[in-house]
Amino acid sequence: MAKRKKQGPVNEKVAARRAARKAAKAAGGAVAPRRSFEGLPGEADWVAMREVVPAASATARTTAEHGSRDVTVVTVLPGLLPAMHREDGQILVALQNVTSSGDPSRDVAAALLQVLDSEPGTSLTHLDLPGPGPRLQDVLDLDAPFEVTLHETFDFVLPPDSDPSPEVNDALEEFAGAIVPTVKLSSVEGAYWCRMGAREFLRWSRTEDEEQLLDALARLHAERHSAVDDGARFIGAFRSCGLVVPVWELEPGTEAEELEKPAPQFEARLAEALAVTDPLNAEERRARAGIVSRQVTLR
Repeated sequence: MAKRKKQGPVNEKVAARRAARKAAKAAGGAVAPRRSFEGLPGEADWVAMREVVPAASATARTTAEHGSRDVTVVTVLPGLLPAMHREDGQILVALQNVTSSGDPSRDVAAALLQVLDSEPGTSLTHLDLPGPGPRLQDVLDLDAPFEVTLHETFDFVLPPDSDPSPEVNDALEEFAGAIVPTVKLSSVEGAYWCRMGAREFLRWSRTEDEEQLLDALARLHAERHSAVDDGARFIGAFRSCGLVVPVWELEPGTEAEELEKPAPQFEARLAEALAVTDPLNAEERRARAGIVSRQVTLR
């Protein structure tokens, strides 16, 4: 019998999500939708903000039934708070937190509904594992645009012109230490350039069917056409919330604006590969197996 590979330390947030999913399964909860954010405007950006974008905010609005309230969706709040109702009346709800029923849309909706009924100045410090109930698709106005803004600090969680205490400033600065420079491309949807140390990457959240997208990427990879730009290298993919997020390592020093032209060109090649319905040939199957072996599942 082969020896099991020794696993490294598990991220606390990931461990908490796994534990919560096990608890939900043990409780006999309903099966979560495969694509949790499907049907929301900007599905690719919802997934990217939850998994690969360090500091961002986006606009949303609740339905008339829930007061037509403006909501700021953020990647994460200090202290991993699920949501807060600022003293200026602004509602903030986080996509990255430790509570997970297996359906992020349900979790975020539960936090949002709780904080909507709270007084200004209230922070939701804990969210019990939600049972069946409204999801974001039921709570948000689906005609309201989901416009993403990237940030270099977490000061955006504070009211404008606020005068935070030294303790709050220290906490925000410490929290901001994990932010890596990130830029959202404007020429395509769901694509984010980032710089980690001396290396640059492109992470592109895609809304195509997972299996069809993997087939298309395999076809391009087998033909040596999987590079998104000259000098770039396709290195694998994340899977989260029913979407695949392909990742490329870029030529050293590549800036985000340099991808604005080649990204749509690659997307056109990808569309052609997606349109092919023939079975994969032997070389394409090998390429697909390599892609799958390098996948990291985040959900």
